Amino acid sequence: MATNDSLTIDQIRTAPSDKALFALLSTELERRLPDRSDLDSFVQELQHLPRGLRAMAATYDLDVSMALDDLGWHFGNWHHKPLARETIAGLKELGAVRAAEIFEEAFRMAEHYWSQLGSESWHVWYSDSDPDKALHSLNIEMWSICNRSSDWGLMSYWLEYARRYPERLVG
Repeated sequence: MATNDSLTIDQIRTAPSDKALFALLSTELERRLPDRSDLDSFVQELQHLPRGLRAMAATYDLDVSMALDDLGWHFGNWHHKPLARETIAGLKELGAVRAAEIFEEAFRMAEHYWSQLGSESWHVWYSDSDPDKALHSLNIEMWSICNRSSDWGLMSYWLEYARRYPERLVG
C-alpha cells in the first residue's frame, strides 16, 4: 500500500509533460535512495526497489557520465563492478538494448584496466591512454544514442518506460 508521498500509477499516467514525469520519477528515486556515498549499500538498496525504479537508479550515473565525459571516465568515477552489472541490467530493462550492449562491451574492456581505473591517480593517466583509445568507437556510438534525445539523453528511456509500464515503478 502506497503512502501519501509514494509515487502512484495515477500520477505517472496523468503527468502532463515529460518534465513533470521526470520530476516525479526523480523525486521518488531521491526519496527511496537518499545516500549514494557507499556503493555496496547503494547496490543493495537498488535490489529492494520496483524493477523500473531499480533500472532508472542504476542508469542515472551513466547518463551523467556520457553528458560530461565518456565511458572510461564513467568506470573511473563509478569504479564498482556490481553497479556496472546493475547498469547493464537496468539498460536492458528500460529497453535500451543497444546502449546495454555497448556498455557491457565497454565494461569488459575496462575490466582489463580495472586496477588502474581504481587508483587514486587514474584521471591523470587516462586521457589518451590505451583504454581511452580502445573505448573511442564505443563512446561515439553511445553519444549518438544519448543525442537522439538532446533534452533527455539516456533518461528518455525512463520516460518511455514509465508511460508504458507505470505498474513497474510503484510498490
